Amino acid sequence: MRMSKYVIILALTPILAGCSNSGQKSADNAASGMASPAASAASPMAPSAVNPDMETGKTDTAPTPEPLAVKNGGLKGCATDQITSYDQYKAEIGDRVFFAYDKSDLTKAARDVLDCQAVWLAANKSTTVRIEGHCDERGTREYNIALGERRANAVKNYLVAKGVEGNRLNTISYGKERPAAVGSDEEAWRQNRRGVTVPEGIQ
Repeated sequence: MRMSKYVIILALTPILAGCSNSGQKSADNAASGMASPAASAASPMAPSAVNPDMETGKTDTAPTPEPLAVKNGGLKGCATDQITSYDQYKAEIGDRVFFAYDKSDLTKAARDVLDCQAVWLAANKSTTVRIEGHCDERGTREYNIALGERRANAVKNYLVAKGVEGNRLNTISYGKERPAAVGSDEEAWRQNRRGVTVPEGIQ
């Protein structure tokens, strides 16, 4: 009978030792800050915070003014044979297009006006044109002369692409020297960032 007790005790010793080791591992993990796999699954990593400084730089986002309207909608309304004065040219077709801040890319509104100019120039093949590039007052004189030149060339290249002979189109940059609107605010700046197409020979 005494021998049977010893056998039972010896048989239970490894089991009790295993339970003790398991408890010790759990205690060790808790002490070291390690989470169990189940705990990790229940606590997914929080997403990193969005950088508050990204894409918040101030830019000139005010819309550019609409160019003079092409009457009756697009090319169908372009007056090609009734223009007898520069004032009428400006009113019927539009003599200028506008640019975004520090840009020389043509907007959709600008291309609409230039499309109509191209129609008029195709019907008046003896007319030559002076294309002026202008800027607002910000920036150095040298920088704005270069920017005005890019704007004037953007207008010229578009008209050439529409079939107007390049030798009829002369470009000049005035930079910020000839503002259309006087002032140091957004409204004046928008009006001064422009390309002006001046037909020679009409007053």
